[in-house]
Amino acid sequence: MRTLLLALTLLVSIANHPANAETAVTPPNIVFILADDLGITDINAFASHFTGEDPDKLFYETPNLDQLVKDGIPFSQSYANQLCTPTRAAILSGRIASRLGITTATPNTQTYFNQGMTVPEGANPHDAFAHKDAIKAPQAWINANSNTALDPTIPTLPRVLSTHDSALIGKWHLGGHGVSKLQPSAHGFRELAFHDAGGSVYFNWQNSWNNRKPSFPKQPGEYRIGQAGKPSGEDYLTDDLSLRACNYIREQAKRPAGAKPFLLYYCPFAVHTPIQAPPESITKFENKPQKGHLGHDNPTYAAMLAHLDQSIGDIRRTVEETGLTNNTILIFTSDNGGVEYTNPVATDNQPFKGGKACLYEGGVRVPTVILWPGRFDGGTWCDQVIDATDFLPTLAELTGNPLPEDLDGKSAVPLLENPTKEQPARTLYWHYPFNVIVKHPDHGTPLTPHSAIRVGDHKLIWDWHGSLELYEIPNDPYEQTNLAAQKPELTKALHQQLKNWLKDNVAAPYFPAPNPGFDPAAPGQAFPFVDLR
Repeated sequence: MRTLLLALTLLVSIANHPANAETAVTPPNIVFILADDLGITDINAFASHFTGEDPDKLFYETPNLDQLVKDGIPFSQSYANQLCTPTRAAILSGRIASRLGITTATPNTQTYFNQGMTVPEGANPHDAFAHKDAIKAPQAWINANSNTALDPTIPTLPRVLSTHDSALIGKWHLGGHGVSKLQPSAHGFRELAFHDAGGSVYFNWQNSWNNRKPSFPKQPGEYRIGQAGKPSGEDYLTDDLSLRACNYIREQAKRPAGAKPFLLYYCPFAVHTPIQAPPESITKFENKPQKGHLGHDNPTYAAMLAHLDQSIGDIRRTVEETGLTNNTILIFTSDNGGVEYTNPVATDNQPFKGGKACLYEGGVRVPTVILWPGRFDGGTWCDQVIDATDFLPTLAELTGNPLPEDLDGKSAVPLLENPTKEQPARTLYWHYPFNVIVKHPDHGTPLTPHSAIRVGDHKLIWDWHGSLELYEIPNDPYEQTNLAAQKPELTKALHQQLKNWLKDNVAAPYFPAPNPGFDPAAPGQAFPFVDLR
């Protein structure tokens, strides 16, 4: 069956593009680029698309990403999760991350496993059980657990794409913070250089990546937080990882005929904190006249973004120079919205509301572009909804691999074939059961636990402190008009659908718990507490 499916897929490609028939004898290579914390208007082509602004007026410089948008199929309604780890789990598994207990991104924190503790019923050994921010405001809820590891027995992307040799470069953050048996190789990736952490310094990172001493002495088994690889000669992390990606592509291009195609999962840390860049790159942006436009005014962040953009250009040129263009799919996306809570502020997602850690569009709508010159015509924006869970089924279909069961994602192939064709309405879910120091974009108080649902055009956000917000996204993408009071029946129905889904799909340890010490009359609350469970 697999052979037949693969043959049919490739025959369709040949029929649609006969000039490229000679390149379609094997499934396509895949270069999957996952940027870190890149906001949807950080790329000038996306900023211009949403605001109508002249690119010459914009502060950031993203010529290579802008060219990718022109050549490929950009998606204006592409969704991720509010933080990196859940999105990475969703991409690799095709499942909504909260179903796996992965609800947030954690630093190197306590888990049942690394503390040598007995695991409570229903929990996962790699759950972070005490993760919390230093928040002084009253909290009606106690934070939930969050799983820090992606189970390697789940059929993830390298296993599903059995037709391919798979390699990973860059950020992992799905391995329980250094549990050796949970690192990329456990999922079928060749580990070229990686780090199992949320962020990394951009200079002199090698020792921390190669560290073999666990942070918690009671952690059993081998500790392996990453490996930096052989010295590349590059002093800046983004440039180092980019060179490794290009060298890997060149290496694959030299393999003999009949060799497996490759999947390169390239996960640069850019533009995640710490905000660091080479001084000579920063200087270019310090006095740029466009500084401050669209709220973009951090020259160091702009320099970080410029290095990421150069990386994309280098990878595309390498694919072209090695003759792999027509039989290589390139996917570019981000894991969540841009960071607005650093001091100084890293970036701004305007005109979208909120940023990283928010369930508003600025936190979960991300820039996505898919390019396959040998199969799909580029240059047309797709305004249909896609989600991070869609990449696995999409790539499985394009490579002729059968799908595993129990997926949430849908194949985006029909959209790649016709980006303007209307598709059936999607239903998406988000769940973030944490109090966090990030400030609510409307109230200015720390975020409380949130969950959300989007059904068709309508999106409902449930703030567990006691509010419901309803937005009609196509007509109000910047979430300025809360329709909850105007459409109470729809609000109630979506809230109930969301609660039912959570009950049926999310295990008990991943729900916030009532705080017995909470005083409803305490000052510092954005609005009075109401338990809407």
